[in-house]
Amino acid sequence: MIIPPRVARGQTVGIVAPAGPVKLDRLRRGLACLGDAFELRVGDSVTAPRPPGLASYLAAPDEVRAAELGAMLGDPDVRAIILARGGYGVMRILSQLDPAALRADPKPIVGFSDATALLAWAHRAGVRGIHGPLVVQLGDLPPAEVAHLIALLTEPRPLGERPWQLRGHGRGRVHGALVPANLSLASLLAGTPWQLPLAGAIALLEEVGERPYEIDRYVTQLALTGALADTAGAVIGDLIRCRDPSPPSGEPDPEGAALAALLDRLAAAGVPVAVGAPVGHGDRNEAVPFGARCELDLDRGALAILEPAVS
Repeated sequence: MIIPPRVARGQTVGIVAPAGPVKLDRLRRGLACLGDAFELRVGDSVTAPRPPGLASYLAAPDEVRAAELGAMLGDPDVRAIILARGGYGVMRILSQLDPAALRADPKPIVGFSDATALLAWAHRAGVRGIHGPLVVQLGDLPPAEVAHLIALLTEPRPLGERPWQLRGHGRGRVHGALVPANLSLASLLAGTPWQLPLAGAIALLEEVGERPYEIDRYVTQLALTGALADTAGAVIGDLIRCRDPSPPSGEPDPEGAALAALLDRLAAAGVPVAVGAPVGHGDRNEAVPFGARCELDLDRGALAILEPAVS
């Protein structure tokens, strides 16, 4: 695994939207959070009017989104790439991207949610990415979260033990590469060339807007494919708006039904779990390196990240 070189303050960071369309007010607020640290180069389609007839969930046609991301990957002046937003659409363009360009000029790619697919693509290309905030999210996060992302990009040091208050479901310590992911994307990537590397890993899972039975289905599908057979452990981040307004039973789901479904399915797969990471679609989203060695202490409820995001 290539750990990409650090980004010096003042160097250029590319901003692309390879998934869904961007709300310009949130984009501007997010760009303002980064502008003191880096020069920012925003892809043309990020702010351009969307073509008539384009699906409402795409920022631009597939070929445009792939070409802009490919141009950033191949530009030696661009030292990191941060996705403007998630949504839907990254999986559609993975086969159009050139992994050799990223290997020839390694640079960290930052994103989460739908960007799980792009982080998995980068990992298969052999280059470490960063699971972290999207540009449109930055303006809504505490300033410390933005500072943490900038430090992760610019300082080549391991994060060490995170100041999280995790609740362990299991005993002992487990070690493995940290694989942060949106749960539904993790499930949907199974069986593709970009399946998440969960064997021997510690999965860090988050989700938004999925009903408890859908969460059950995603983890069950991962287990049935064998993707979870050798997973060392899991850490659960935010599960935002994961409730069913019309449960099949006709009775309201209890509080925590989504987490209960997730814990049940992971336990059935034999995966020890800790809950409570400030990662995901909530009011915190701490950036973490994809594929970095880490240690999960279930007794203490502690996660230590032992490798840096950049070199």
